[in-house]
Amino acid sequence: MSRLLAAGVALAVVLTLLAADAFFVVEQTEQVLITQLGQPIRLITEPGLHAKLPLIQTAISFDRRLLDYEVPPEEVILGDQRRLIVDSFTRYRITDPLAYFQAVGPTEEGIRARLNSVVSSSLRRVLGNEQLLNVLSSQRGRIMALIRGQVNEEMRGFGIAVEDVRIRRADLPEENTQAILGRMNSERERVARQARAEGAEASARIRADAERERTVLLADARARADQLRGQGEAQAIAIYADAFERDAHFFSVWRTLQAYREAFASGASRLVLSPNNDFLQLLRHAPQPEAAKVATPAAAPAAKAEP
Repeated sequence: MSRLLAAGVALAVVLTLLAADAFFVVEQTEQVLITQLGQPIRLITEPGLHAKLPLIQTAISFDRRLLDYEVPPEEVILGDQRRLIVDSFTRYRITDPLAYFQAVGPTEEGIRARLNSVVSSSLRRVLGNEQLLNVLSSQRGRIMALIRGQVNEEMRGFGIAVEDVRIRRADLPEENTQAILGRMNSERERVARQARAEGAEASARIRADAERERTVLLADARARADQLRGQGEAQAIAIYADAFERDAHFFSVWRTLQAYREAFASGASRLVLSPNNDFLQLLRHAPQPEAAKVATPAAAPAAKAEP
């Protein structure tokens, strides 16, 4: 009895395992290729529960979604002999799982190796006929379309459709970058020197114009000052002459007193003069009006004739 029970349990386990291996689920993002003893027999693209012969048949799943593959950066020589480090990526979709399985097997490593080779050769072939300016400008879209068309044509026999090939980065090699940066620095320094020279020239021109205007203004001001000074001196001379004509004696006395004030104002002036010098006459005798000096000689004889 125990043997029958053990045999029944073993049979149940085997049947369970066979049933689990006989049924499988296909997701909406998958497509499944059924192989029998290594030979493909049918392709399942409809999602849901499906069955196969256990142990004999194998279900190999392939992704139906858009897949990415990043090509390692590589150095490419352009048509103008410039060197460029190109970092690109490829987007593809498995459209024929049978051709894919027959070409590279059930894994992605095989197709990636083929993609690496095909994309690299297409990049070199297309970019080898282009200028650096085209790669760095709006012409890149046209270049990418050419590369995508060539890669898609070559990879069609592998059961995939290449949707897009893009250059993610395009950098110059390090030695070229340093040389270009050096040229850029030299160019910037040249522009800076030119700007400084033009600024110095403009500054000198402005200073010269300002100096010329200053000289002209000063000359005009001096001429005007000399003119006004001459007019003032002429008016002063006229005033002095008029005063002298009105009363010459008073004018002489007033000028002498002014000379005294200027000579003795400090209190420490020393003059070496003879006692009879005319400069000291007002200190010896008080000034007399001009009328008294005229009347004195006429009155003297009258006084003498009176006795």
